Amino acid sequence: MEKIKIKALIKQVRGVSYKPEDLHNKPDENSVVLLRANNIADGQINFDDVVYVDKSKVSPEQYLKKGDILICASSGSKNLVGKAASVTFEKECTFGAFCKVIRSNADSKDLLSVYFQSSIYRKKIAEVAIGANINNIRNEHIDNLDIPVYSAEERMYIVDKIKLAQNIIDKRKEELSCLNELIKARFVEMFGDAVDNPMGWEKKQLQEIVTDDCTISYGIVQTGNDQEEGVPVFRPVDIVNRIPKLEELKRTTEEISNKYKRTILKGHEMLITVRANIADTCIVGKEFKGCNVGRGIVPIRTQENIMVLEFLKYLMDSKHLNDDIKSKAKGITLIQLNMEDLREVELIIPPIEQQKAFVKFAEQVNKSKVIKYISTQKLCT
Repeated sequence: MEKIKIKALIKQVRGVSYKPEDLHNKPDENSVVLLRANNIADGQINFDDVVYVDKSKVSPEQYLKKGDILICASSGSKNLVGKAASVTFEKECTFGAFCKVIRSNADSKDLLSVYFQSSIYRKKIAEVAIGANINNIRNEHIDNLDIPVYSAEERMYIVDKIKLAQNIIDKRKEELSCLNELIKARFVEMFGDAVDNPMGWEKKQLQEIVTDDCTISYGIVQTGNDQEEGVPVFRPVDIVNRIPKLEELKRTTEEISNKYKRTILKGHEMLITVRANIADTCIVGKEFKGCNVGRGIVPIRTQENIMVLEFLKYLMDSKHLNDDIKSKAKGITLIQLNMEDLREVELIIPPIEQQKAFVKFAEQVNKSKVIKYISTQKLCT
């Protein structure tokens, strides 16, 4: 099949460069919504966490138009660089310097909107993303992408089929979200609010429920040079959607790792982030035994006769407690959670049997989530 370079169909627009003093906390007549990479998720644009930039910094072509494709062009993680979403709305807003816009002619908009969500695009971008400390997509990386030439009828057929599949995917994602809410609702029903403690559960500090060998300490400060062999090291960026990712772990020498023996994983811990996305958690199993963690992550092991580890995760993920932990983070240029503050976090301690009953319920719901997730992933590929 004949192919053409995508540059024949598009124009690339760079994002707005700005200084901190150019940002506004609230919208006014002199500011406009500025979208960043965090506003691109699951192929869609959200307005959950936006800032406002002075209009004097925005050129006419840097205002988003319906049909544009917004791309994360620079990121510290290869998992994020290249993620894209189509602009389906008519709203005055712009985008930051770490993003770029693909602007195409009217005949190509629908086809390109589905192309930039395809596994083919993601694979090609993953191959070209470069940078020592940050991964970048340059203009030529996009311009040189190949796309098949279709007739108008073929384009319409392909787009309609993919849109139908996308509708199914969106429904599945809604179902997954409902299952998440079911777990949260069951937690509140059984235990109440984890901070206000309306049910009057006994409370203990985190440092009182951990095992004797768990010191609640920062991980490795300097992990050394990147290398292919050695001890894998978890960083906050390696926890994506509260799931630990092994694919891009940095490695350090055994000599450096052994200087931080207190944070070497034993294969059944909860990890909590204390830098970047404060208070994100995940559970790691035996396949992670022997790994270590960077300074931005703390491993937690519990005394199982006081608190089930899996219950601790749900407890610390509960909204009010999670917000309370985040509020303890301090710093100006580097925001982090101090160890003393983390050690003194107060936790409700329901009876072990009730903890186990909740964890069992959550596991059953999660099995349903896995089935739906796998079927969704098949549709996405």
